[in-house]
Amino acid sequence: MLYLIGLGLNIEGISQEGLGIAKRCKKLYLENYTIDFPYSIGELQEKLGVKKIFPANREFIENEEIVDEAKRMDVALLIYGSPLTATTHISLIQEAKRLGVKCKIIYSASIFDAISETGLQLYKFGKITSMPRWDEEKNFTPDSFMEIIKENQSIQAHSLILIDIGLEFHDALRELKISAENHKIKIGKIILCQTLGTKNSKIFYGSIDKFREFDSVRKPYCIIIPDKLHFVEEESLEKFKI
Repeated sequence: MLYLIGLGLNIEGISQEGLGIAKRCKKLYLENYTIDFPYSIGELQEKLGVKKIFPANREFIENEEIVDEAKRMDVALLIYGSPLTATTHISLIQEAKRLGVKCKIIYSASIFDAISETGLQLYKFGKITSMPRWDEEKNFTPDSFMEIIKENQSIQAHSLILIDIGLEFHDALRELKISAENHKIKIGKIILCQTLGTKNSKIFYGSIDKFREFDSVRKPYCIIIPDKLHFVEEESLEKFKI
């Protein structure tokens, strides 16, 4: 059987159900290509009380080798946050069904829950987008994520930007500014959410230029571009102003 187990947002975030299943599975994998973890794989092994967790990169997951293993034994894929926020995980479920492999999802808290801490109303968010890490030496500077932001702004919806693994905040801020200029989008204030759900959780709110000096932002983090604010949202954001 194949289990997709959400780890939540911190080392304590896994549910009791998820913990029990992880302990009895024959093999555990940790999906490690979508997020910069706020803890190490060794710390996770100790917390779960298991001897070995195998790292699983994008190639391994997309090749769906884990589904073949689940034909013979109970296998779990541990996923930061909640299990079904990445399309490759949904593909795993579809492949398991196609091959007659039983599959169970164990949900947990995700960034989509945690951003409520900003005080922004969830139903006022538009499409979610992701900011890729640029490699300017290879002329890899995609900025199509700004099209989603433009679409959200057209309906006065807030934009949540998920950040690519390994992308430092000062580089993300630079990419955001350049991409906005390329697409002729005006960005006023932004919200920086750092390691939400952990003891190091922090939220900052201010004009994009005020973030220039921010150079030691903990990962994982995300950026929100708010649009038209309800007065309750405005009041909530006041306490995060920089």
